Amino acid sequence: MTDGVDHDATLRQVVEDSGWSGRYAFLIVISAMLSLLGLLMPSVAVLIGAMLLSPLMMPIIGLGFGIATLDFAEMRRSAVALGAGSVIAVVLSIVLVRLSPIQTITTEIAGRTHPTLFDLLVALLSAVAGAYALIRGRGGAVVGVAIAIALMPPLVVVGFGLATGNATVWGGALLLFVTNAVTIALTAALVARVHGFGSHLSPHHTGLQLTMFLAALGLLSVPLGAALRQIAFESLVQRQVRDTIRERFPDSARLGQLDIDYSARPIRVRAMILTPTVDPAADGHLADDLRARLVQPVDIHVDQLRTAQEVGAAEAAQIAHAADGDGAYGVGLNAAVARLAQVAGAAPDVVSVDRATRTLTVAAAPLPGLSMAGYRVLEQRATAPEPGWTAHLVPPPGAPLPAIVPVDGVIDPAALDAAAWAAQRRGLALSVRGGTARQRQAVAAALAENAARADEGDAGGPLRLAWGQPQEDRQR
Repeated sequence: MTDGVDHDATLRQVVEDSGWSGRYAFLIVISAMLSLLGLLMPSVAVLIGAMLLSPLMMPIIGLGFGIATLDFAEMRRSAVALGAGSVIAVVLSIVLVRLSPIQTITTEIAGRTHPTLFDLLVALLSAVAGAYALIRGRGGAVVGVAIAIALMPPLVVVGFGLATGNATVWGGALLLFVTNAVTIALTAALVARVHGFGSHLSPHHTGLQLTMFLAALGLLSVPLGAALRQIAFESLVQRQVRDTIRERFPDSARLGQLDIDYSARPIRVRAMILTPTVDPAADGHLADDLRARLVQPVDIHVDQLRTAQEVGAAEAAQIAHAADGDGAYGVGLNAAVARLAQVAGAAPDVVSVDRATRTLTVAAAPLPGLSMAGYRVLEQRATAPEPGWTAHLVPPPGAPLPAIVPVDGVIDPAALDAAAWAAQRRGLALSVRGGTARQRQAVAAALAENAARADEGDAGGPLRLAWGQPQEDRQR
């Protein structure tokens, strides 16, 4: 394995590129800023551009070669450069996130908060390829390997999590970074030893290095294996919940929203479905079916929104109307459906078309941080272009109700309007809780003026709103 390997030249290159320098600090700053932009936009192309710089890769490789040769000076130089670069990246990310108006957890950020054993395998194989390429005089391949491992984005996500106070985000991202860094360093050391670096060391030292390598991978495998098992469990639960709900309702029903709290005991499921027929006993039957399938209790509630006609019949009526010669009308309705679906973050085929009331209805996808008033604004933006048609955007179950805390004895009327709108769209009554009896009566009366049914709940705590019974149940 040592034939054709220029040990001196390789070590010189490692020493030259693995320490602290002005160029290294500059690349850290640029790479961190590009990574943050790519994570917030989110944009895979921008993230790849940040990973191409790969400033952290060589200090980790240098640390691995220092371990292989027991060169403590090189280990210290590389560790200092790696630590300083990591701190700069995290602190810079915290500052930029605090200044940024966008602090939403995007898909790219979320994807770096749940590392699994697969990430460990990626780091292991990539490190083998990177160390081999460097030793064989193909150092340019190290940059490509850095894309697969992605060291800087997890560090930036750590900063994002610290800036937003989200321990789950920064904890998961830190585990991913540590996994990558430790695996790269130890794998590089192992590959270097195989290629004759540190040949002066005794078999005892070689055995110690191998033991350290296996022990580190074993320790990292524990949380990563647990994360992989949890992801597999969540995938199973989600699939079983979707299948069970769809089997309970007619084929024409459309599942618009599904929220599952896996950490709750029992597992908490909240769903919303557009259906031509309402099934009052659905929750109980679904809970029994899911208990049998998952072998554990499930707390499930499905908000059933009745459609005036089946989705298939509505589509057939739309096609027939267009075929009668009013082609422009059909095109306009299609455009309205597409626009409403885009605003709601849903597929066009889940939009319910009610020709009797000339209404388009769809359940909105959850948008983290968006208030109930924000969902109402989205509905206003999606107003259908056809005369006489209206768009109804149903807010997701997890959307928080507006706060109604009195300021100088006055409750914000905009908050009451948003709450009444949400109650109408979801077909649920509101419960007024906390505060004084007079405050609860005043809020219930104000909601009633906006065609929202409300009752008085518990008297403890601050004045607030909560969801009550379905409107239909109260009308019986």
